[in-house]
Amino acid sequence: MTKIFYNAETALKEILRDNLVIMSGGFGLCGIPENLIKAIYDSKITGITIISNNCGTDEEGLGPLLKNYQIKKMIGSYVGENKTLEQQSINSQIELELIPQGTLAEKIRAAGAGIPAFFTNTGYGTIVAEGKEVREFGGKKYIMETALHADLAIIKGWKADKVGNIIYNKTARNFNPIMATAAKITVAEVEEIVETGSLDPNNIHTPCIYVHRFIQGISYRKPIEKLTVREKI
Repeated sequence: MTKIFYNAETALKEILRDNLVIMSGGFGLCGIPENLIKAIYDSKITGITIISNNCGTDEEGLGPLLKNYQIKKMIGSYVGENKTLEQQSINSQIELELIPQGTLAEKIRAAGAGIPAFFTNTGYGTIVAEGKEVREFGGKKYIMETALHADLAIIKGWKADKVGNIIYNKTARNFNPIMATAAKITVAEVEEIVETGSLDPNNIHTPCIYVHRFIQGISYRKPIEKLTVREKI
């Protein structure tokens, strides 16, 4: 049975429902699953818990889901350039959980590796450690962090073969590979689908066993999260 679907809407059919926990790959606006995010927006599901490095900008990435009040809780490491997220958090319209970036990545990786919890020194002595178990190793204090799981992971790749092995393009790799392993269902979009066997097996980033459905995305753009230019002399 093929894992290839015609478009984002059909790939997410019978998966989307209210109150889902969704991991969304990407870092800022780099390597984000644009087509799948748009399909979630169009579905109008609500009560979503999003796990992502950040929530895009007001107009790009996950931002439109915020503006549409579809997100109940955001778990990430960076508010970034998103004024909507900032304002909704101030107004108590959304629950916001900020996690140190390396800890966030490890919590997701741990879920995919079957590790329920781990200890890290990051955050010890700060509000990050409140309510968490503390142990001492080698004379240093460490806090216990638990793995992060999701109902659905949406990820963005560069190329996939017809059975769903995926490679990513440079920094667009970011959170995508670990998220693919940490959810009950992983749906991917890629820029190009190639023949099985044409990808170098030594360079596969996400093996097909982690990918349940995938599509070839359309209409990709390259928006810039924050443009910094030199002043005219």
